[in-house]
Amino acid sequence: MKQQLYILFLLFLLTACQENKKEQFARLVQEWQGKEIVFPQDMAFTRFVTEPMEYQIPDAEYKVLIYVDSTGCTSCKLQLPKWKELIAHVDSATNGNIPFIFVFQSKDDKELRYILKRDNFARPVCIDRDSRLDKLNKFPQDITFQTFLLDKDNKVKVIGNPVHNLAVRDLYLKQITGIQYQEALPKTTLETERAEYDLGTVREGTTKKQTVTVRNTGTSVFKLKGFTTSCDCTEAIADWKELQPGESGTITVSYEAEQPGDFYRTVEIYGNIPNKSLMMSFIGTVE
Repeated sequence: MKQQLYILFLLFLLTACQENKKEQFARLVQEWQGKEIVFPQDMAFTRFVTEPMEYQIPDAEYKVLIYVDSTGCTSCKLQLPKWKELIAHVDSATNGNIPFIFVFQSKDDKELRYILKRDNFARPVCIDRDSRLDKLNKFPQDITFQTFLLDKDNKVKVIGNPVHNLAVRDLYLKQITGIQYQEALPKTTLETERAEYDLGTVREGTTKKQTVTVRNTGTSVFKLKGFTTSCDCTEAIADWKELQPGESGTITVSYEAEQPGDFYRTVEIYGNIPNKSLMMSFIGTVE
């Protein structure tokens, strides 16, 4: 009973947070647009946490700053395979002229090293042990607003995490390349069977799959742009790219149970729908 009440309470809080996300985003954009990010003078970079590297932040037209604090699930925050994919895309479009600066406030060097090794992420990273970067700049506490596209003067051009939000990703790419990535498609509406799915009890170390049916309830074709997930332990796959009005399609969501306890994970569907995305949530308990 206590566990059910805990999950219901958590869902209530997260739903309330989701409803206020637009207002929060607008406020943070207004607050941070054009704000200069100050870097400590003697930042030390390493490879895989333990191997020192000679690295200086390049003087480039644009740079991306990714700050990761020490609260919560480190693996969920990083999603390094998605970063590698985005970096490769940006490198291809700009001949590798955009530096990506990863700064970690590590609470567990062993865990961070494991994640970096697991995902073969050999890029320079800075371990900010005394939170100097955060103290200088007072970053937002929400992890989705701890990533910034900066200009040559280190002033914020875009705030938001492009691997957690495809709309933010478009803003980054548009600013960097000058190309408009958002297709001018007529809007339609998309509905899922439920907004929340209970995966029940999942055994640690196993993967639970859930099939979700979505239906185009509008009058225009729905074109799937992609998915984002709240954690790299969650994956969403669809074998279709578009749905005609009235047509339904299935999405397979996979959750890999990493550690015991209650969990709440989200999947966002992106396409030509109001607000650009539709979110589904998945709850359960790992034992």
